[in-house]
Amino acid sequence: MVRTYIGLGSNLADPQQQLRSALEALGRLPGSQLAGVSSFYASDSLSPGQPRYTNAVAALDTSLAPLALLDALQAIEADQGRERKERWGPRTLDLDILLYADQVIDEPRLKVPHYHMHARPFVLYPLAELVPGNFCLPDQRPLARLLAECPFVGLERL
Repeated sequence: MVRTYIGLGSNLADPQQQLRSALEALGRLPGSQLAGVSSFYASDSLSPGQPRYTNAVAALDTSLAPLALLDALQAIEADQGRERKERWGPRTLDLDILLYADQVIDEPRLKVPHYHMHARPFVLYPLAELVPGNFCLPDQRPLARLLAECPFVGLERL
C-alpha cells in the first residue's frame, strides 16, 4: 500500500454533498483505505463567472497502480454526473491525484505531482492539514515554503 493524496472539488449540484459522496466512494475502492480528510474549503473559481468551488484533500492508502487509480477516480466522477465539456468548466466533481507516494509520474494521461498544485491555495492548505510540518514534495520542495509563497486568498474554511 502507498499513501496518495487526492484533491476533490465541486461547484455544481450541492458541492459539499458531492464531496461527501466521493469520499465514501474512495473508501470503497478495492485495495484502498481512506486514511484522512481535510476540512472543506470554499474557493473562487479559476474561470470567471462560475460558482465558487468546495475543495478538500483526502489521504488514501491504496494498492492500486497509478493509472488504475486514475481510472477508478474517473469512474467515480462519471458516477456523480461529471461531464467533460470544457477545460476548467463547472463540474459536479473533480478528483485529482496530487501525490502518489514520493513518485514522479510523467505519463500522457497522468502527471504527478499534479501540475500547478504549488500555486493553488485550495490544494496546499487542505494538504497541509494531513501531512507533517516538515513535509516535502517529491522534488524536495518543502510544503511550508510553498504555503508561504501561496497566500490564503480567496479561501474560506467551511
